[in-house]
This record gives sequence, C-alpha cells and structure tokens, in this order.
Amino acid sequence: MKDLKHLYYFEHLLDDANNELVRKAQEEGRKCVGSVCYQVPEPLINLGNVFGVRLRAPKTGSLEMGTYYMTSFLCEFSRALLERALEGGYQFLDCILAPDGCTMINRCVENMELLKINEKPDFFYQYLEVPMKDDLNALNLYIGQCKEKVLKPLHDKFGVDISDEALRKSVEEHNKICRLITEIGNYRKEDNPRITGYEFHIICMCTYVAPHDMLIQKLEETLEELKTRKPDDNFHKKYRARVCLVGSEVDDVDMVKLIEESGAYVAADRFCFGSLPGREEIILNDEEDVLTQICRHYMHSTMCPRHMNLPKWKRRKEFVNEIAKEYKCDGIIYEQMKFCDPWAYERMTGTYVMREEYGYPVLSVDRPYAVGTSGQLKTRVQAFVESVEIKKIQQGGKK
Repeated sequence: MKDLKHLYYFEHLLDDANNELVRKAQEEGRKCVGSVCYQVPEPLINLGNVFGVRLRAPKTGSLEMGTYYMTSFLCEFSRALLERALEGGYQFLDCILAPDGCTMINRCVENMELLKINEKPDFFYQYLEVPMKDDLNALNLYIGQCKEKVLKPLHDKFGVDISDEALRKSVEEHNKICRLITEIGNYRKEDNPRITGYEFHIICMCTYVAPHDMLIQKLEETLEELKTRKPDDNFHKKYRARVCLVGSEVDDVDMVKLIEESGAYVAADRFCFGSLPGREEIILNDEEDVLTQICRHYMHSTMCPRHMNLPKWKRRKEFVNEIAKEYKCDGIIYEQMKFCDPWAYERMTGTYVMREEYGYPVLSVDRPYAVGTSGQLKTRVQAFVESVEIKKIQQGGKK
C-alpha cells in the first residue's frame, strides 16, 4: 500500500514523551498534566489551558535505577517510568495524577515524589482511589475523587474553569477524537484492510500523548486519505490469520509490528492504550451534571481487571468475543507485562474461557516492556499462526 501521508509525523511524535506538540503547547503557556492510567478521565485533564498526556518511556534501555528503587519483581512498565523520571525525562510535566488502578504504578509515582524528580514550584502529585466494581457506591466514590483530586487542584493551581459548560466542551472535543479514531479503525474490519494494525496503533497512540486539538487536522486528513487508499492485493499471503490483541499496557508499537511480521494481522486492540474501549464516545444528557456522566461512562465502559466483581469479570470475556466477531478475528492473543498482577489472573482466566467456552484459538504470553525484535515471541506467534491455519483447514474439511 502507498504510505500514509502523516504516518512518519505520527511515528516521530512517539519517539519522545516530550514530543513536538507537547513543547508547542507549553510554549503557548498551557500546562501539561501527566497521568499513568485510563482511570483518570481524559476530558477532566483536557480543560482550558491544561492538556493531558499518558506517561510512557519510549526507547527504554537499562532499568538499573528503576530496579534499584522498586526491585526486579515489579512490572517493567513501572520501573521504566521511574527510570525515565530519574533520567530527567519528565521535566516538562506540571503535575502527575496517579489512580490506584495498579499498586506498582502507585509505588513508581510515590518514588518520583520522594526523589523530587521535578522541581517546578507549582508541581504537585495527586493519588486517586478508583472503583473496584461497578455500582452506585463506587460511582459516588469516583465522582468525589475526581472532584477533589483532579478538578479542584487544577482550578486552584492553574486557574482552570471546571464548570459544567467547560466540561461539556471538553467532552465534545474528546468525542471528536474518538469518532476519528473509530472511523479510521473501522477499516480494519474489511476483508482486505486498507490500514495495518501497526499503522492504526501508531495513530491511536498519538491521541494519548499529545494535545487533542493539535492532532485533529492530521487525523481528518488521514481519514480522507484512507477512503481512497488501495489495499494490498497480497494481504492474505502476508497475513495468514486475523487476531485480537488483548491485555495489559502496550505503548511499544514494536509489539504490534512483531506480531504482524509473524503473519498475524492485528485487527482489534483490546489493551491499555488501545481504542477498544478507550476511544468510545461519551454520550451526555441534559438532566445530570457532566462530571457524574463522565465518571459513569468510564466506570461502565472500562475493561480493566481492576474491576473484580463477577459481572465485570464475565463482561470482559463477552466484550472480547463481541469485538473478535466484529473484526473477523480467527484467534486471540492474550498478552501480559511480566509481573503485572491484575492481568496475570485475567490472562489465565481469559485464555481458558475464550478457548473452552467460546472456541477461539488462543495464544497466551507474558512479555517485557520493550519487545524489540524478541526472537522467542516471534517464534511463538508464528507457531500460533500455523495452528490457526491448521484449524481452518480442519473446519473446512468438516464442512
């Protein structure tokens, strides 16, 4: 396929946490809010003169300093973030918000605070309690935490307008990004897709790490370009299986690249930093305050294993089945960052349920933060693709 006009630009934005658009926004006097989890609602940190970015550590090498402070038994993502902070990679931030979605990430941010990785005079940290199940009590907790730990500090420190009108405007801009990403991602449903999973992951990732308003024009141009882009004629030779990638945090685009180079087209992205459900629109009504509606949307839609009640546990498996069918997936890859406690249990149970109850071929792997060109992982994906092909042949014979 012909290269997308803005793909190199999008790739370049992911090379550094303090990317070109972040620097440009701060030159305009805007404040940058760093978050470490989906559980911090994005419309709340894209208000007025502030914009939010999800923290990541691109091009991670040694983890020696992060491991020294956090031990080798914590996930590499948390250690990589601390390593990058100690290297001075987050000096551009004006504050960090850390929900307790994961204790390891909380320990990481606490270490940043204790080690004083940022010395800006107004810099602050906030730690949020977030729900572990989906009910009215949990919603009330969530609303209260977002008021006290997100909106109030942003208003007090940076003078941010936190009125219903301002929140509604933020949701409108958030929804615009969601619509663009969803429409771009829908091309993955085609029998011969005109966008690769790798390209889509790059584009979607940019919406988590840069000011939304500065991305909209290029996203719109990319969507228009895709409408007339001619897909490869050799798609089915290059990709012998379509897969749904499910699991923990994936901000390393090399992960998707490696899977696709191994012969599996990544048609659906059900992982942290993905679009399902991370880029679903927030539908507002006129009867309730906007904050309540935002918090309810995030609490209802999240597929994070942080939510441990049985209905949520079952719903996560149902959701994987729904998107696997919608995106015409032949199999499912469950991935988990090594030592990630929430996803370790979810990967084990998800692998069993999707294979035994829903009948999908499933590959289950744990992985390092920076995949690179992992030969072991590539071999496992290639073997999985072959097993999917064999199952297709067997099913064809039965028919």
